[in-house]
Amino acid sequence: MVELKAIKSIKKSGKEAFHSNGNPTGEKLLSFWQWSSSELVGNALRGVLAEYIVASDIGCVSELRQKWDAYDLETTEGIKVEVKSGAYLQSWKQDKHSPIKFGIQPTHGWDAKTNTVATEKTRQSDVYVFCVLAHKDKQTVDPMNMAQWEFYILATSVLNSNVPKQATITLSSLKKHNPVQVNYGDIYDTIKSVISY
Repeated sequence: MVELKAIKSIKKSGKEAFHSNGNPTGEKLLSFWQWSSSELVGNALRGVLAEYIVASDIGCVSELRQKWDAYDLETTEGIKVEVKSGAYLQSWKQDKHSPIKFGIQPTHGWDAKTNTVATEKTRQSDVYVFCVLAHKDKQTVDPMNMAQWEFYILATSVLNSNVPKQATITLSSLKKHNPVQVNYGDIYDTIKSVISY
C-alpha cells in the first residue's frame, strides 16, 4: 500500500526551473510568481499579503505559510493569531469604495499534524489582527507601503464574550469592541499585551 504522508514544503528561491523530466523549459519559478502574484490590490491575494505583513512584524516569516491550519500564524510564545483583511479599493472598476467587513465565524478547526477536525465550532485563535488597506486613491494606492495600512488587534475572548456566534463584523462595529489600533512595527508587542503575555 502506498503511504500518503504529508508533504513537507521547502522554501523556494524562485530560481527553480520548470522542466520535463530534467529538460528545462526555459521558465523559472520566479516567472510563475510574477505571473500569478503581482496583483496585490484585489481581494484574491490581499488576504495572503496581510498575513505576510503580520508575520513579518511578529517574526515568523521563516516558517512557510500553512494554508489550511485552524489559525493563520503562531508567535514564538505560542500565541495563535488570526489575520483578516479588508480594503476600500479593489483592482476592478468601482462605483464606490468597498465596505470593510471581516469574517469572524466560529469554525471546525483542522489540525494539520493529526489530520483531524474538531467536533465543536469555535474561534481557533487567541487574538485577531484586522488589517485594513485604508488608502482611498487608486492613483497612489500601494499595498507595500505600510503607512497605507491600519491594524486593529483584539483578543478572541472579546469576540467570544460579545458576539459569540456572529459570522461577520464591519469595521465600524469592530471599533465598538475597543480593538487596539497600531502601526506596522507595533503589532507583535500589542498582541502580547492584549492577551497578557
